[in-house]
Amino acid sequence: MPKITLKDGSVMEVAQGATCLDVALQISEGLARVALVAKLNGKVVDLKTTIEEDATLELCTFDSEEGKHAFRHSASHVLAQAVKRLYPDAKLAIGPAIENGFYYDFDAAPFTAEDLKKIEAEMKKIVKENIPFKRYTLPRDEAIAFMQEKGEPYKVELIEDLPEGEEISFYEQGDFTDLCAGAHVPSTGKIKAFALTSCTGAYWRGDSSRKMLQRIYGTAFAKKSDLDEYLAAVEEAKKRDHNKIGRELEFFTTSDVIGQGLPILLPKGARVIQLLQRFVEDVEQREGYLLTKTPLMAKSDLYKISGHWDHYRDGMFIMGDPDNEESECFALRPMTCPFQYQVYLNRMRSYRDLPMRLGETSTLFRNEDSGEMHGLIRVRQFTISEGHLVLRPDQLEQEFRGCFELAKYMLETLGLLEDCSFRFSQWDPNNTAKYEGTTEQWNEAQGVMKKILDNLGIDYEIGIDEAAFYGPKLDIQIKNVHGKEDTLITIQIDMLLAKKFGMEYVDTDGSKATPYIIHRTSIGCYERTLALLIEKYAGALPTWMMPTQVKILPITSRQHDYALDIEKKLANYGIRVETDCRSEKIGYKIREAQMEKIPFMLILGDKEMEDGCVAVRSRKDGADLGTMSVEDFAKIILELNATHSRD
Repeated sequence: MPKITLKDGSVMEVAQGATCLDVALQISEGLARVALVAKLNGKVVDLKTTIEEDATLELCTFDSEEGKHAFRHSASHVLAQAVKRLYPDAKLAIGPAIENGFYYDFDAAPFTAEDLKKIEAEMKKIVKENIPFKRYTLPRDEAIAFMQEKGEPYKVELIEDLPEGEEISFYEQGDFTDLCAGAHVPSTGKIKAFALTSCTGAYWRGDSSRKMLQRIYGTAFAKKSDLDEYLAAVEEAKKRDHNKIGRELEFFTTSDVIGQGLPILLPKGARVIQLLQRFVEDVEQREGYLLTKTPLMAKSDLYKISGHWDHYRDGMFIMGDPDNEESECFALRPMTCPFQYQVYLNRMRSYRDLPMRLGETSTLFRNEDSGEMHGLIRVRQFTISEGHLVLRPDQLEQEFRGCFELAKYMLETLGLLEDCSFRFSQWDPNNTAKYEGTTEQWNEAQGVMKKILDNLGIDYEIGIDEAAFYGPKLDIQIKNVHGKEDTLITIQIDMLLAKKFGMEYVDTDGSKATPYIIHRTSIGCYERTLALLIEKYAGALPTWMMPTQVKILPITSRQHDYALDIEKKLANYGIRVETDCRSEKIGYKIREAQMEKIPFMLILGDKEMEDGCVAVRSRKDGADLGTMSVEDFAKIILELNATHSRD
């Protein structure tokens, strides 16, 4: 009788050929009811998998990541079965589980909102039928012939791309069969709380040169209450989506004739980024950074020295023929590092010159895939608070700490730090062609960085194959309102590129030494930061960074001159102020100012004009702050500006 070691370390014996479900039943009927899949010797398998020898076993419910994944993957198969029942000519592509849900891609006519309702209703029928998921395998030739006979060209392509000798498995659920590695829940009846959320276009295999397919998104939970809570959160996220609020509040727009991933910052958005940029540059100056201004493009020669030409060329905008060595070829810069190195190389440096902290507000260009574009979060032209620190090896830990503390200060000031996580991005030793340097150099760099991160007490995750091609990095990660994670700030250790550029300094003993470099940002990409701020505050940014801080609202035309006089006084204090002199009722003006998220409204009637004061309202619940002098009100705003308060 095989001995099974459970997650808690206990050991039990089971009959030869017992299934994982039999083990669950042997433990308790309650566990058997909620178990979805199992981890047998570390591999996720169906509950129907038999146990032939001693093994470790973990039974996975919806509370585990493995259980959630199998549950939602199974839901994607139910979706595909429903689509094939309703639209037999639709061709199947792929249907994975994703964070918080699942999707399936179909080669079919675009689905409408009404179609999604029909599909969801059919899915409910399939769930009610409680159809078992049955796994089986086929030899490669038979698997291809099977999918060809079914008229599923995308599945045929997937099978043909599998390595020789790979086990090719299928899952059958009644009248529907799909190519799938699994694992799946025991039957469709397990998937009771689900909803289809949207439909969009998606290129086959993410390749814009391939056919556009129809992707249906959905989500699924073990309990209806959890589903309802999630859907409510999604609706709230839609309200906070910077793509919606940012356009409504006129922070930015886009134009088809300009191109995808090239947003236009309107006056409000441009002002916020200007304020952020001034804040960053002032802080960096206090931290000893030297300001540089370098070109937006360079000859390919520069990128060949740095290695970007070999490792990043597909992500660059190139002018000229890159394959013609006879002609000069330029490229817009995707990063600033090789440009700032020329500042260091302007003359010979001494150990006394180090560390040299170079900072620049850089406009960069990256040829992102069209499917990756999203509002201000992922764009093709963006501005970044980029910096490079050239230093002696003995200064590395102290300077890295300084970069990290600066990034923390920036994020805390903006109110974003609490939403961030940290990733130690390392190379993949099994994919060395992607990286510069030797195994020994990478082990040294990653060992040094691990020591620094551990000394700083940073709670980080490790990301294999996420490093820059020249060195490991700390990525400060953040999610948008839809749960999509992006990198906001990076701090990178580079022990390679200085030598490639011939960067040296005269050491204490008169010999020449090669410096280390830290690549870092302090606030990251300004456009992405603006998007995250819009979502964080639902458009009501802290007063110090709002494009308009005060709106003056005269009740009648009699107060117009007084209002304009106050506007001039406040503007002289450096306060961003507007006056609404339209012939509208005061209630309408107040509501409009609140819709624009204006932090403060000054209501002016005859009494305020006679007393030479202002009546102050706050956007927060329309709170009435009473009357005060213009000077006293100005002090409030100036204090918020000076302290960068989050109100």
